[in-house]
Amino acid sequence: MTSVNPPVVVGVDGSESAARAVRWGAAEAAAHGSPLHLVFGVGEPVDFGAGLGVPPIGDDLFRREGIEAVEAAGRLAEETAASLSAGDITTSVVDAPPIPALTQLSGQARMIVVGTRGLGAFRRGLLGSVSTAVAREASCPVAVIPDGELRRSGPVVVGVDGSPADQAAVDIAFDEAAHREAELIALHAATWIGMQSNWQIQTEGSVLISETLAGRRERYPEVRTRRIVVEEEPAKGLLAAAHNAQLVVVGTHNPSRIIEWLCGSTAQNVIHHADCPIIVAQPGE
Repeated sequence: MTSVNPPVVVGVDGSESAARAVRWGAAEAAAHGSPLHLVFGVGEPVDFGAGLGVPPIGDDLFRREGIEAVEAAGRLAEETAASLSAGDITTSVVDAPPIPALTQLSGQARMIVVGTRGLGAFRRGLLGSVSTAVAREASCPVAVIPDGELRRSGPVVVGVDGSPADQAAVDIAFDEAAHREAELIALHAATWIGMQSNWQIQTEGSVLISETLAGRRERYPEVRTRRIVVEEEPAKGLLAAAHNAQLVVVGTHNPSRIIEWLCGSTAQNVIHHADCPIIVAQPGE
C-alpha cells in the first residue's frame, strides 16, 4: 500500500455482509480514484477464553478460507466497479485477527470498510464486533455497511455537536455529497439542559452549524446544504435522519475512551441501528 494514493481497505470474511461491504468499498474507491485493498485476517476476532467447550480451529483452515474469500471478493469488486483495473485491486490474507489487522492497516488507508454481520461467533466471529472495535480504534475513517438494500438517492447527513471530530466529519460529508451529487444535511440534536428553552436550543444549534460549515460552501459551491436543529438525543436524531439518507457521517470524540463506547456513544448507537451506511470520522484527520 502507498501513502501517495492510499487505498480503500475492505475487511472480508466470506459472508454476505462482507460482500455488501466489498460492493460499497469498490464503488467508493472508483468514485475517488483510489485503489482497493481486500483483506482477510486469520484468527479469531473475539477472544472467547478457555473452558467454553469450543474446539480450536487451525490457522491453516482459516488461511484456505481467506484465500477463497479474497479471490471471490476481488471478482465481485471488478464486477461492481468497471473503472477499477486489475492493478487497482489488491488482496491479502494476514496472520492476525481481523481487528488488529484492520486497525494496523488504517494507518495507511484512506478508509476502512466493514459489514455488520459475519459468519457466526464460533466459526469466524461476528463481523459486527469487528466493525465496532475498528471504528473505535482506527486512525482513518471507518465505513460500516448495514444489511439490506442500500439507497442510491437521498441526502448525506452529518452530525454536528461541537466536538473536535466535527471538522473531520464535515470535510468527509461535503466530499461524499459532491461525489454523489447529493444534498448535504447538517444536523444538530440536543436535549434541554437546566433552564434552556426551545428557542435557545434552536439558536445555539444554528450558530454551531454555521460556524462548523464555515469555508466549506466556498470549496464545494455545487453542494446544496440544509441545516436542521432538533430537540432529541443525538443518536435518535441521527437515526431518524438516516431513514431517508444514503449516507450518515458521524465523529467520535476520542477513540481511546473505552468507557464512552462501553456506555454507548452516539457513533456506536448509530452503527448498530442505522439502515444506511455510516462513516465514522476520527478527530484530527
